[in-house]
Amino acid sequence: MSEAFAPDPFTRLAYAGGEVSGARVLLRGERSAAGVVAWARTLRRPAPRGVGLALAAALIFGAGAFGVVRGGEYASFVEDEGSLPDFIARALGFDIAVVTISGQTELSETEILRDAGVSPKNSLLLLDAAEARARLEKAPLVKQASVRKLYPNHLVIDLVERTPCALWQKDGQVAVVAADGAVIDQMRDQRFSSLPFVVGEGANERLAEYTALVAAAGELGPRIRAGVLVANRRWNLKMTSGVEVMLPEVNPLAAVATLVRLQRESRVLDRDVLSLDLRVEGRMFARLTEEAAAARVVAHPKKAGAT
Repeated sequence: MSEAFAPDPFTRLAYAGGEVSGARVLLRGERSAAGVVAWARTLRRPAPRGVGLALAAALIFGAGAFGVVRGGEYASFVEDEGSLPDFIARALGFDIAVVTISGQTELSETEILRDAGVSPKNSLLLLDAAEARARLEKAPLVKQASVRKLYPNHLVIDLVERTPCALWQKDGQVAVVAADGAVIDQMRDQRFSSLPFVVGEGANERLAEYTALVAAAGELGPRIRAGVLVANRRWNLKMTSGVEVMLPEVNPLAAVATLVRLQRESRVLDRDVLSLDLRVEGRMFARLTEEAAAARVVAHPKKAGAT
C-alpha cells in the first residue's frame, strides 16, 4: 500500500529508486549555524577583478578632496570658476554664451544680469529660471519678467518695466515715482533728472494737477523747476530763477494764465523779486529782493511801504 505525499513548502522531497523519502528538516539552531557557514563561504570568495583598485582610487580621491577643502583651494576655485557642477556643465557645452534681452528701457544689460543673478560662472543647465525671474521682479523698475532657457547655451529674458513719471521729494529724500504716485526707486543718478519735480506730503499722488499747471504755463513751462504742495491744499511754483509763484487753492489754472499774461506785458519774472503772490483773484503781490526794496525806498520815499 502506497501513500501519497502532499508537497510541503518547508520539506523538500527526494525520489530515489522509486521510493519517496522526506528531506531532513533542520531545527532552528541548526538553520542559524548553516546560515553562518554560508556567509563565511561567501566572504572567503575572491573579490571581483578591479574592486581593490577602485576602492584604493576612491580612498585617494577622498583624501585629496578633503585636503583641498581644508586647505582653501576649493573655495578659491569656486570664487574664480563658480561651483564644480557649473564648471563641469560649462565644460560640456552648457555655458551661457548668448543672452537675449527685450523690453528694457531704463535698465542696462549689466543691471539686468546683475539683478537676475546671472554671471559667466553660471551654466545654463543648472541655472534656476524661476529664481532668476523672481529676482528680477524684485527690482524696483521691473514690473514683470520672463526667463527662458534655450539649450545648449542661449538665455532669453523678457521684461516689462515700470514707467518713471516724476521725481518726488519728501523729508529731503528724492524718489522716482510712477504715474499713480507709487514709488519705483530712490533717485541714485541723473538719468531721471529731466522728469517733473514735485515736493511735499501727498504731492506724488497729485501729479496730474501739477502737470496740468505746467501745461497751462505754455512758454513758461520750461522755466518751472518744481511744484511744491503746501499743506496738501495748494501749489507753489518754483521757477528756475529762484522766484516762487504762490497759487490759490481754488482755480489755480486761472492764476497761471494771469502769470503768463503779466510776463508778456511786464516781464515780472525778470525783475528783482523773490516771490509773486497770486492767491487773491485779480491781484498780484510781489516781494522784492533787499537790493530792489532799498532802491525803491531811495527812488520813492513816500511809497516805501508799498509793493
